[in-house]
Amino acid sequence: MKKILAVLSNHGYWGVELTGPMVKLEKAGYELVFVTPKGERPIALPPSYDTNYYDPPLGVKVTTPFDAEQVKGIMDSPKLDKPINLSEWMPERPYFSAPDFLRAWEKYFATLKVRREELAQYEGILLVGGSGPILDMVNNQRVHDLILAFHAMDRPIAAICYGVACLVFARDFNERQPIICGKHVTGHCIEYDYHDGTGFVGTDLNMGPPPYVLEYLLRDAVGKHGQFHGNFGKPTSVVVDYPFITARSLQCSHEFGDKFVEVLTKGLKRYGW
Repeated sequence: MKKILAVLSNHGYWGVELTGPMVKLEKAGYELVFVTPKGERPIALPPSYDTNYYDPPLGVKVTTPFDAEQVKGIMDSPKLDKPINLSEWMPERPYFSAPDFLRAWEKYFATLKVRREELAQYEGILLVGGSGPILDMVNNQRVHDLILAFHAMDRPIAAICYGVACLVFARDFNERQPIICGKHVTGHCIEYDYHDGTGFVGTDLNMGPPPYVLEYLLRDAVGKHGQFHGNFGKPTSVVVDYPFITARSLQCSHEFGDKFVEVLTKGLKRYGW
């Protein structure tokens, strides 16, 4: 069975943003291998399986009974029991002030080369969204190195909701240019951003609004030759500009999964723009 590497936050993922693409990928014959920043079992955000949850920007209840049941079905699944611990698996880039920096820098690159060889067994990478990624995925250098490895292999990189934010910061350390520069992408448009209530699993913290406007980050990162597509008012927004498959939010999860499968099995290169 072919494998997909799925990255989830340890501070809460949005349920259907995993189960939507996962069901489609598994049906197509792909196995998901899970990795989290600290190796802890990922937990679905409670609103993502609460059919009474009301989304203020959208003005509707957003969790369907069908999606809630699928999310509950994986919550206790052994599939999520022992994710790969990213902090132990991928090397950390040393501080320039570290003692014996040159040797540490050489070790970092040597280990990274080995990990990239290991990543060759995966057909693509999935970055699952929700509020959790804001805390432990978006500005996580190890997550960036995963993304850069798949980019170097020219393999599909799929991201949804705040998982898309990882693509803004995944940059070659020397060139420091966005890998999505010149590309067409979608993501959370400003009209759908919360004014309050951005919360996380494992803490009582209410961050209020998201700490950044994802639309603005994406618009800047794609540059003048790329384009951000918010598709405000449209029920879904999924964009394929190979190797990237991006999706705006939870409502896109099933379509996102379909397009990920089409990229993998049919060579889809462009969709949604």
